[in-house]
Amino acid sequence: MQQIKTVLFDLDGTLIDTAPDMAHALNLLLGEEQCDTLPYESIRPVVSNGSAALVELGFPDVSEPSRLEHLKQRYLEIYQANLCVHSSLFPGMAQLIEQLEQNNRNWGVVTNKPGWLTDPLMRQLELYTRAACVISGDTTANRKPHPEPMYLACKQTGSSAQQCLYIGDAQRDIQAGRNAGMHTMIACYGYIGDWENLDAWGADYRIEQPLDVLELLELTSPAL
Repeated sequence: MQQIKTVLFDLDGTLIDTAPDMAHALNLLLGEEQCDTLPYESIRPVVSNGSAALVELGFPDVSEPSRLEHLKQRYLEIYQANLCVHSSLFPGMAQLIEQLEQNNRNWGVVTNKPGWLTDPLMRQLELYTRAACVISGDTTANRKPHPEPMYLACKQTGSSAQQCLYIGDAQRDIQAGRNAGMHTMIACYGYIGDWENLDAWGADYRIEQPLDVLELLELTSPAL
C-alpha cells in the first residue's frame, strides 16, 4: 500500500454522510403524495443506489415508468433545495483528508451523483478546491461500474491506476475500481444493507471507519 499516491472516494456513504438529507427529501415527497413516511433506518441502506431506488422504495406500488420518472424528478427538486442541511463528512474523514494532504497524497471523488448536485455539495462543505478531481455521474459518457470515470480520475490526479486506492460502499464501486486496475476498499460504515454479501464484491480491503485508511497506508494518525 506504500505505492498509493491517490485515494479516491465514492461520495454518498463513503466521503459524505448525505443520508439524512436524502431521506428527508424522500419523506417530504411522500408527504406531498399523502403517503406514510418511512423510518430513517429503512431508507439509509438504499441511499447509495440513488434517486430511482429511493423513489421505488417509497412508492413500491407504482410501476408505470412515466409516473416513476415524475416522482424521481420531483424528488430531485426537493433534494436540491435541501442539499446540505444535515450532510457532513463521516467521523474521522476530515482528519483522514488532512493527513493525506500533509503526507503528499492527493485525493478525489468519483461518484454517480450528477454534477449539478455533486459540485454544490462539495463546495458547501469546502471540499471542492481541495480535491484533485471531482468526477460525477455525468462527467463521462459511462458511469460506474464502467472504468471510464476511474481512468479520468487517474488522468486528473496524475496517478496510474496501480497508484490509486478507491473506497466505496456499493458493489459497483468495487467493480469500477477493479475494472480500472485500482486497489479497492469497502467502507463498511457506509450505506450497506444487511442483505449484502461483501465477500462476493472482491475488494482488497475493508474498513470500519475512515481513519483505518491511515494504518493501511502506514501514515501517522493526527491527534484527535
